[in-house]
Amino acid sequence: MIETKNLCKSYRKSEALIDASLRFEENKIYGLLGRNGAGKTTLLNCIDGRIFSSSGEILMDGEPIPENDKKLNDIYLMTEQMLYPENMKIKNIFKWSANFYPDFDIPYAMRISEKFGLDVNKKSKALSTGYSSILKCVISLSVNTKYVFFDEPVLGLDANHRDLFYRLLIEKFSEEPFTAVVSTHLIDEVASIIEDVIIIEQGRVLRQDSCEQLLKNGYTISGRAADVDSFIIGKQILSADSIGGLKTVCVMEPLDRSKVPPELDVTKLDLQKLFIQMTNAAEDESKAL
Repeated sequence: MIETKNLCKSYRKSEALIDASLRFEENKIYGLLGRNGAGKTTLLNCIDGRIFSSSGEILMDGEPIPENDKKLNDIYLMTEQMLYPENMKIKNIFKWSANFYPDFDIPYAMRISEKFGLDVNKKSKALSTGYSSILKCVISLSVNTKYVFFDEPVLGLDANHRDLFYRLLIEKFSEEPFTAVVSTHLIDEVASIIEDVIIIEQGRVLRQDSCEQLLKNGYTISGRAADVDSFIIGKQILSADSIGGLKTVCVMEPLDRSKVPPELDVTKLDLQKLFIQMTNAAEDESKAL
């Protein structure tokens, strides 16, 4: 298991991570969800040792990860940057990758490259933006490390290639379980494949929970304002909207439907709507401080 404890990362004029504590257990698919600039990439770079945190701990199975080559060898981080020589052919990039990751599966990389329509005889500099992303996806799916972090993996991919990536990820996980962390702001697309959710906003971890449990707890209640106000007393409110004498409130806590008065309507929130409500509420709270 990978854990971060009270992780902070400060730059001269900003704080990218603030007391970020979370965990990634073995053999699960996580969604690391946040808006652009929320701190997702900074968090992953700290875990992978590409940048150093300002304070806090990063542990794998109780041992510190930073500057620990043995632990870092169990992690692969896919990032936006292309770190391979521009003049190297794709098939040689696979061979080169196998020198650094002994379990890299070259035959598998070749097979899924064909599915994506990636020409392995091309040089990396000749790839379009979309196919550069595909190359990084292929490598990430082929490294066979215990932990693979996919940082915005489908940027630049068309709908068919995005769907193919998600299908291959599920197939790979089913055949050879590992810990996959998909960091993204495209909530709708990953909602059906992730088991656990971590929501990060302005450098803070707002919530870590199973996707199932999180969705059980989020709902909207609507009806006459007086009836809604009476029902939500003591409940955790994310947002409230009123039009005339009607009111709609987003609530974040377990729902007992037997206690909902018949004059009120309940609507469950999907993951994207819940994410929007939670991050908006956190932003409003931050502005109020």
